Amino acid sequence: MVFRAVLAGCGAMSKGWLSAVAEHPLLQGRVEIVGLVDLHQPTAEARAAEFGLTNATIGSDLDAVLAATKPDLLFDVVIPAARQGVVETGLRHGCHVLSEKPMAATLEAGKALVAQAQAAGRVHAIVQNRRFISGVRRIRRMIESGALGDVTALHCDFFIGAHFGGFRDEMENVLLLDMAIHTLDAARFMAGVSPKAVYCLETNPRGSWYAHGAAANAIFEFDQGVVFNYRGSWCAEGANTSWESAWRIIGTKGTLIWDGEAAFNAKVVASDSGFFRELAEIEVPDPEDIDQTHGHASVLAEFLDAIEEGRPPETASNDNIKSLAMVFAAIESAKTRQRVTIAV
Repeated sequence: MVFRAVLAGCGAMSKGWLSAVAEHPLLQGRVEIVGLVDLHQPTAEARAAEFGLTNATIGSDLDAVLAATKPDLLFDVVIPAARQGVVETGLRHGCHVLSEKPMAATLEAGKALVAQAQAAGRVHAIVQNRRFISGVRRIRRMIESGALGDVTALHCDFFIGAHFGGFRDEMENVLLLDMAIHTLDAARFMAGVSPKAVYCLETNPRGSWYAHGAAANAIFEFDQGVVFNYRGSWCAEGANTSWESAWRIIGTKGTLIWDGEAAFNAKVVASDSGFFRELAEIEVPDPEDIDQTHGHASVLAEFLDAIEEGRPPETASNDNIKSLAMVFAAIESAKTRQRVTIAV
């Protein structure tokens, strides 16, 4: 099946979407871009010219372009503040919708979109592309194998000096809302359990080039007694971690360390005596399905597969809202300086 798609929001992020559709083997021949929409129409026109989309309908009015093209899909790549209206418009036109993260600007808006997608009988999913990288999926597979025993804690460090410019420089809760959603979703996916509560301290360190909330420290309580510690900053110069963070995952039998790139180190207890128990190194298994390790392309392909197979995609909004709830609970905790429960 070839899906007809309109893409809304033709800024810098859209290039990654269109490149994946045009070039990646998982997607080639599966999607036809029939429309591009941007509030600044010349931006949409320039993106169409860049990708040779000579037959695409170009416009600044999403309603009008959807009515003219009658697509199967809407790719939502707009800024978070505009997301709810764009998704609602797509669902109203009968589109399946794949959105950039975060899925909504508020938890209430997210819940409303989940309900609207269900009522419309359409698939609504979120691009959690960092869930679809080899390292994250390898860790999930190792945890599921029981090699580390029962997981008791996940610890994550994210420290990067990122100079974006643009809307992020003025965005409130910029780290938690725009970036930490990736890491929190990865932690939830790796652990395979749901979040229960959080205590968070958010700061904007001296020297920050952001207006609000460029750093955060959060302690999440998960089901089954699992604890997830997050330490992050987007204005930490001098020793960048990977964009996927640096991880330490502790189980009842041993510990796995991942640098967020290619380096894994996993050891388990190999004796039952001694002050420090003897340890044995173990291998971190490869992902079960290599097609699930191509980041953005894998998210898009899995979304299309789910529609064709009549099943929910892995990043369906009714599941992804749990990750969004983690973000907003952390923000609420940072504002109130209190522990906040998470219930979705």
